[in-house]
Amino acid sequence: MSNDVSSFLASPAASTLSHTANDYLTCLQVVMVNTTLPANIGSAARAMHTMGLSRLTVVNPKLPIDETSISHAAGGSDLLSSAIITPTLESAIGNCQLVFAASSRSRHLPRPVVTPTQAAKIMLDFIDKQIALDTTKSTTDNQTAHTTNQPNIAILFGREDRGLTNEELAYADYHIQIDANPAYPVLNVASAVQVIASFIFAYTQTHINADTDKLGMIDKAEAAEHSTLNTYVRQQWDEPAITQQQLQQLTERTTALMVQRGLADSEHLKSLPSRLSRLGSRIQLDQKEYQLLSALIAKLAKD
Repeated sequence: MSNDVSSFLASPAASTLSHTANDYLTCLQVVMVNTTLPANIGSAARAMHTMGLSRLTVVNPKLPIDETSISHAAGGSDLLSSAIITPTLESAIGNCQLVFAASSRSRHLPRPVVTPTQAAKIMLDFIDKQIALDTTKSTTDNQTAHTTNQPNIAILFGREDRGLTNEELAYADYHIQIDANPAYPVLNVASAVQVIASFIFAYTQTHINADTDKLGMIDKAEAAEHSTLNTYVRQQWDEPAITQQQLQQLTERTTALMVQRGLADSEHLKSLPSRLSRLGSRIQLDQKEYQLLSALIAKLAKD
C-alpha cells in the first residue's frame, strides 16, 4: 500500500476537507480490456496521468506494451511501468467493491446509467463511507486505521472496435455514458479515458474544497437535471462492502441452488445469472449480509 493511501486511511474520516485529490484518486483503477493497439494503452496512460489517476490494469491485450505505448504516454510512462497485466477481467476486478463500465449504448439487461459527473459523485461518496466505516471499526477494535483495506473501484474500458461485451458489462454496477453527438456517440478508448477522468478530477476538486452548502447545491442541481435517473446508493454501512469476486460467487451459488431445486434448467439459464448479478449490485451487500446469504444457500443445498 502506498504512503498516500495509508495516510488517507489514517486521517480523520469526519471531514473530507483533510483529504487531497490524490487520496481519492489512488482508490480508482482504469481497466482496459483486450486492447488492440499498444499506442492506445500509452495514450490512455497519458490521459490518466494528466488527471491524477495512477493505477492502470490491462486485460489480455492483443499486443504487449511496447515503444509506441511509451512514446504516446509522454509524461505518463511511469504508469506503463507499474501497469498490471491480467489474463481475465475476473482477475482484474475480483477485489473491487464497486465497478463502473464505459458504454456508448444501452445493452440487454442494462445497469443504472450515469453521467461522468454522477459517477464521480458515487465513487467519492462510496470512498468516504468505506473509510469512515474502517476508521470507526479500527478505533473500536483498538487497531490503527492504516491496517484497514483501501477502497477499490474499477472503471472498465472496452476494445477499440466494439467496446465491452454484454458479459463484461454485466460485471459493472453502473454504466457511464458520455454526452455526445447521437448520430455517432463513439470515442476512441483513450479519449473516453480522458473525458471520464477529467470529470472525476474536476468533481474531486469540488468535493474536497466545497463546504456543505455548496455540495448540497450541486446535489440539487444534478437531481433537477437528471430527475429520471433510477439509481440507488446505500446510505449507511456498518460493515465493509463485498467485492466483485464475492458477488460473482454468490451469483454462481444461487444459480446452482436454483438448478438443484428445480427452479431453473441448467441447459437454459438464459439471462438468469445476469439478473441475479444485477440484483446483487442493486442491493449493495456488505460482508455480514454476504455471510448470512452464503450460509443460507449452503444449508438449502444440503437439505
